[in-house]
Amino acid sequence: MNTNTTDQTRLPVVVIGAGPVGLAAAAHLAGRGVETLVLEAGPAAGGAVREWGHVRLFSTWAEVVDPAAEKLLAPTGWVAPDGATYPSGADWAEKYLQPLADVLGDKVRYGTAVTGVSRLGRDRIVDADRDRQPFTVRVALAGGIEERILARAVIDASGTWSTPGPIGADGLPAMGERAATAQVGYRVPDLTDPATRARYAGKRTAVIGSGASAFTALAHLAALAGQEEDTHSVWILRRGINGSTFGGGAADRLPARGALGLAAKAAVDDGYADAVTGFRTAAVERTGDQLVLVAEDGRRLDPVDEIIALTGLRPDVSFLSELRLGLDERLQAPVALAPLIDPNQHSCGTVYPHGVSELSHPEKDFYLVGMKSYGRSTAFLAMTGYEQVRSIAAALAGDQEAAERVELTLPETGVCGGAGLFDQPEAEETSGGCCAAPATLTVGAPATSTGGR
Repeated sequence: MNTNTTDQTRLPVVVIGAGPVGLAAAAHLAGRGVETLVLEAGPAAGGAVREWGHVRLFSTWAEVVDPAAEKLLAPTGWVAPDGATYPSGADWAEKYLQPLADVLGDKVRYGTAVTGVSRLGRDRIVDADRDRQPFTVRVALAGGIEERILARAVIDASGTWSTPGPIGADGLPAMGERAATAQVGYRVPDLTDPATRARYAGKRTAVIGSGASAFTALAHLAALAGQEEDTHSVWILRRGINGSTFGGGAADRLPARGALGLAAKAAVDDGYADAVTGFRTAAVERTGDQLVLVAEDGRRLDPVDEIIALTGLRPDVSFLSELRLGLDERLQAPVALAPLIDPNQHSCGTVYPHGVSELSHPEKDFYLVGMKSYGRSTAFLAMTGYEQVRSIAAALAGDQEAAERVELTLPETGVCGGAGLFDQPEAEETSGGCCAAPATLTVGAPATSTGGR
């Protein structure tokens, strides 16, 4: 192929990841007649979402269905779930993401893991005609087969699920953490799974983290402790406990989020968990079959049987090393976006809607979207991701006016697309919007199940 004469207009826009935002990008591009190819490493749509399928979202169905996707689904007879109810991750994947991927048909390729992205014939140091060259996307298929796909633009919606944060307070794995992997988990456990339930029942478990996922794990383990003797949790926080530790509680304008914080507080108040504050983990040491956590200041905790580390997620940019990315030095988010999402200043609902301008990089026509665009910040909102890809699709279709127009109005507080906990959606009467009055919600852990996953 003569790279100087490649007609990039005939090449597809490659979208990495068939999750909520990646599929929304494909829907918006399809609606504008732009050739698109979605590359998904897993065997089905929403692979990461399925892995936390047992957890319920804070967001209602009305807030997690993209308008362009709904328009694409409508002719198939797809019926949107009740917009006022809250889906679990499994619901989201099966009732929305997979049907959307099915409608997109051969625009979605499964079992296709992206291992590298570059410019055809140009590594990152070469300037000459760089923007005129198509992207080359290297993928790995089953059986060790490799393939190169050319693209006119690349939208990376691969998320951050595959790269959880480590235990170490310095951002590195704690000394001994890797050696203890058999007893360290980095996800909210699914206690409806018999094997997982048996792993934690009657055990002493350390839960490290201070966000929604840690709240969820604590509440699930507290429910297990009420059923299984000798089950206990140790909640480890790097900071102290103050008025904001448990979120807004009963005064939270997002009842689901407030209920989650109250459940974590109840786990401590009811004696199912002990809170250890100001503990910055430096090492994990083994004593017999148990593990001992050691802090930077030398403090040592009593031995535990299991550790659940819920210390955030990180973007994997290793396969993008030949691209010229403009990332904030702290958050690893696009430079122009970083000030808008700084977790020290913003929650999910106070992030201003943004699009192609804030998401652009020195590498023309390459974009990070969705959770990955937020780098190490967790204040992500599904609706914000949908607005991101709407704007980018408009720009790639040549409609700059639409690309720069804001078409999303967020509530003052917003609804995070995080881990909700309440398990009786039929009893919920609030929509989770910013102005909803505080409400008492039934909060609990998944019911005991004797069946497999």
